[in-house]
Amino acid sequence: MLAPEDEALAGALAASDEAGLPQIAVAASQGKLLQLLARIHGARSILEIGTLGGYSTIWLARALPEGGRLISLEYNPENADVARGSLARAGLDKVAEVRTGAALDTLPVLEAEGAGPFDLFFFDADKVNNPRYVEWALKLGRPGSVVVVDNVVRGGAVLDADSDDPAVRGTRELFELVAREPRLDATVLQTVGVKGYDGLLVARVVS
Repeated sequence: MLAPEDEALAGALAASDEAGLPQIAVAASQGKLLQLLARIHGARSILEIGTLGGYSTIWLARALPEGGRLISLEYNPENADVARGSLARAGLDKVAEVRTGAALDTLPVLEAEGAGPFDLFFFDADKVNNPRYVEWALKLGRPGSVVVVDNVVRGGAVLDADSDDPAVRGTRELFELVAREPRLDATVLQTVGVKGYDGLLVARVVS
C-alpha cells in the first residue's frame, strides 16, 4: 500500500527476469526507503554501485530534483544494458547514467573527472569490496553525505567471527572500518520482509 509499483518499476523487474538476471533487486519497501532518504536529505547527486537491472536506480533517480543526477556503476555489461533500457522506458535516461566496469577501476575515473561531491551513496554490489566503497564515499562525498549499504546482516551470519564466507568477512570488515572511522556516524537497521532477514547500514559523513 505504501510502496506501489507502477509500469516502469514492474517493467524493470520483468526485463531483468527476461534477461535471466538474478532476482536480487531490492524489495519495493526498500526502494521506497531509499527514495525517501534521498528526498528527506534533499540529495541532488547520487552514486550507486551495483545497478543490476536498474530497479533501485529508478527509485533513487525519481527522488532527484530538476537538474539532479545519478551515476550507477555496474560490473556486468549485460546487466548494464538491461538497466539502460529500463531507465529509458521510465524517462530517466537523461537523469541517470550507467557506467560499466569494475567499480574500483571506475571510481578513480570519477574522481579525476571531478564528479563529486555526491550527496547520497547506495552500495549493493560485491560485499567483499564494501569497505573499499565506503572509503571512496569519504573521498567523493562531503560533510552531510549519506551512505547506505545493503545486505549487511545476511540472515544473522555476520555474527560468526569464524565464517569463511567472503561476503560475511567483507561485511564484518565494513563494520570494523565504520566503527573506527571518526568521519562517519552510523547505525544498522535489521529488516524482515519479502527478501528474508537482512539489513542496511546507514551512515552520515560528519567531516
